[in-house]
Amino acid sequence: MRRASYLGVLLVMTLLPTAFAADDHVVVSPADLKWGPLPPTFPKGGEIAVVMGDPTKAGPFVLQSRVPAGYKIAAHTHPGVENVTVLSGTFHIGMGEKFDDTKGQAVKPGGFVSVPKGMVHYAWFPNQQSSRFTARVRSL
Repeated sequence: MRRASYLGVLLVMTLLPTAFAADDHVVVSPADLKWGPLPPTFPKGGEIAVVMGDPTKAGPFVLQSRVPAGYKIAAHTHPGVENVTVLSGTFHIGMGEKFDDTKGQAVKPGGFVSVPKGMVHYAWFPNQQSSRFTARVRSL
């Protein structure tokens, strides 16, 4: 019995590195980001950079966005989980079909938000400074 257990552990230890070797790691410096305007469905003034992956295809991807003070994003949903880490400024997020900046929560730099697939939400950035955040979305 012990010998079978040792063989099982040895087999897993041998195959595990092979399974992970197929995936490369990704390192992106801020200077490497290619910034462009947000899609036309968003208000003008916001910018986006694709850090990793392809948001037009199924699979995970990471974006960074930067928006000016006073920027508002109308209520919307995503086909997958949206994970947001605030890098600078303050990100306010509210849930529901109707934009209401008296409700919601403020997320400061270093803070994190996870929005489940299909949940209606909206965001705003009232600071006197611009805000920057990264969003990781797992699409279907």
